[in-house]
Amino acid sequence: MSETRPPVGVIFDMDGVLVDSADAHFESWRRVAAELGRTDVTRQQFEASFGRRSAEIIAEWFALADPAAAAAVDRRKEEIYREILSGGVPEMPGARQLVVSLHRAGMRIAVGSSGPPENVSLVVHALGLMPMLRAIVTGRDVQRGKPDPQVFQVAAQRMVTELRHTVVVEDAPPGVLAARNANMPCIALASTHPAASLCEANRIVAQLADITPAAILELVGLDPAAQSGSDPVGP
Repeated sequence: MSETRPPVGVIFDMDGVLVDSADAHFESWRRVAAELGRTDVTRQQFEASFGRRSAEIIAEWFALADPAAAAAVDRRKEEIYREILSGGVPEMPGARQLVVSLHRAGMRIAVGSSGPPENVSLVVHALGLMPMLRAIVTGRDVQRGKPDPQVFQVAAQRMVTELRHTVVVEDAPPGVLAARNANMPCIALASTHPAASLCEANRIVAQLADITPAAILELVGLDPAAQSGSDPVGP
């Protein structure tokens, strides 16, 4: 009889991993900057910021001394983002299929995002992921943004999985560093950043289809032949 393996968790970043949202984010930043009289936000500047919390980006780009004014810009930017996505949420190829396969393999799934809960809720419901998620952690649940590991540590805690048995799937260097700072295994998807900038990850893939339950188990050092100790619900 095969042994029962400990619970295995997989935490997905949202933007650039589950949803192809780079264009929507750039356009929302461009529009909110224009409302503030700024027309100098470049694609290169935006791409360097991808994966960070909006509040940190606003402080760096707009240098607003009034916290209330900065918070208003943050809210407006995210409102524009959701308006854009209301026309359709662009799923990253294979995202839902991967979540389903990991869930059916008995793994515990979470989303760990720097975005606000309204954004995350929009995406997970549009992609039909909610029944398969054990935890959702957003930028509002943590005090420190990536590369601080807090978002992933909280997600693992809510899933009740050990950090060493919890794999992070990320697309941005700050997120990869956050996983490494938590001593959590990490798979980097080279979707929004070149592979060379993701070298701190344990593994780099070109597409989500390259991630399998067996690959997750190998990364956390567990026997694929062992029975899952998890109890998946939903699809």
